[in-house]
Amino acid sequence: MAGEGRALVPCRRGAPEREDCLAQITRAAIAVLVCLWVGPAAAQEVRAAVLRVDYPTLAPISRFDAVPEDLAFAGAALADEDNGTTGAFLGQTYETRTVAVPPGEADAALDRLIAEGIDLFVVLAERDDLLRLAERAGEAALVFNARAPDVDLRDGACRGNLLHVAPSTAMLADAVVQFAAWKQWRRLYLVHGSNPPDRALADAYRRAAAKFGLEIVGEREFEDTGGSRRTDSGTTQVQRQLPVDLQDAPEHDVVLAADASDVFAPYLPFHQWTPRAVMGSAGLRPVAFNPALEAWGATQFQRRFEALTSRYVREGDYLTWLALRVVGEAVTRTGSADPGALREYMLSDAFEIAAFKGQPLTFRDWNGQMRQSILLYDGRITVSTSPQEGFLHQVSPLDTMGLDRPESDCTAFQ
Repeated sequence: MAGEGRALVPCRRGAPEREDCLAQITRAAIAVLVCLWVGPAAAQEVRAAVLRVDYPTLAPISRFDAVPEDLAFAGAALADEDNGTTGAFLGQTYETRTVAVPPGEADAALDRLIAEGIDLFVVLAERDDLLRLAERAGEAALVFNARAPDVDLRDGACRGNLLHVAPSTAMLADAVVQFAAWKQWRRLYLVHGSNPPDRALADAYRRAAAKFGLEIVGEREFEDTGGSRRTDSGTTQVQRQLPVDLQDAPEHDVVLAADASDVFAPYLPFHQWTPRAVMGSAGLRPVAFNPALEAWGATQFQRRFEALTSRYVREGDYLTWLALRVVGEAVTRTGSADPGALREYMLSDAFEIAAFKGQPLTFRDWNGQMRQSILLYDGRITVSTSPQEGFLHQVSPLDTMGLDRPESDCTAFQ
């Protein structure tokens, strides 16, 4: 993958940096070959924008979960560096505007970016805002969803100018249940929250269990009564209520937590009546990326991000980086920055991108969802990666997670 390195380091046998420097040398060589293959090019400026909509939230349960102010914007800065590495050979420059606004100011912010001539957007917003912004950007623009997991955005509510680098709720649920099936943990106990996103996530787990032949032996709903989760009274209430709620649970192998609102799930491990593994919104969590990943060349990505930002990478950073790297890869291959030409190439069989996930990533041409492996992360290490071994598909094992072509009612891509 072009543009993922900085200065080269000596490739000494056995040196910790050996994997990094070999990867850097390979990318540099590829960049030179691309330059020779494409030939001299006129100067080309590629301008994009990252629009992050900041919603009111409760204080995080743990101070370790505090959201950095430059979330997503740090990923954009690294993507511009990476795209610029190859771009320097091809006469391309990359500039990304970053804007953070409350929900009520999102439309005006988008309008200002459009007025600046920008037509490539990475948007971190919830479902309704994302759909409205994609429609406001217009069919001639290209919008990347780097946050919203809602399944209907890849289904009946899809939009032709909207591509999804964020995994869907269905992909995340399938990744977890595949792992349970692979481990032969066949009896699942589902605990879900009372808010609409929690219930949608619970539905995804029910579908995944049926899809992979596992049984949900029982369910409990944890009611969100509001208030602060960090106060002593709030914490004590959750810790006391959970064991009581779960003490009469049927015999089960694992607890599935569906807590998209982040209200109770972190308290599930070690607060159950019967000791069982927890997966889903706590315990073993499905994520697009995590700061502990070192496989597949991710170490050098992590190091470069940390050198740039002085912190660990978050999912929002990675997904924003990924969206802008998709743009850079498509511009390199097509020689165009036109959103229509880029979209056509991204959805074609010719497109693929390496992104430290063990295999090339591509887009599903029926709904704009990026195919990608899902990491199962326990907070310190990557325990496993889905799709699991033995789960096969006629096109790609990655299509065993999320909406497959026959399951999607999206018509905007036909």
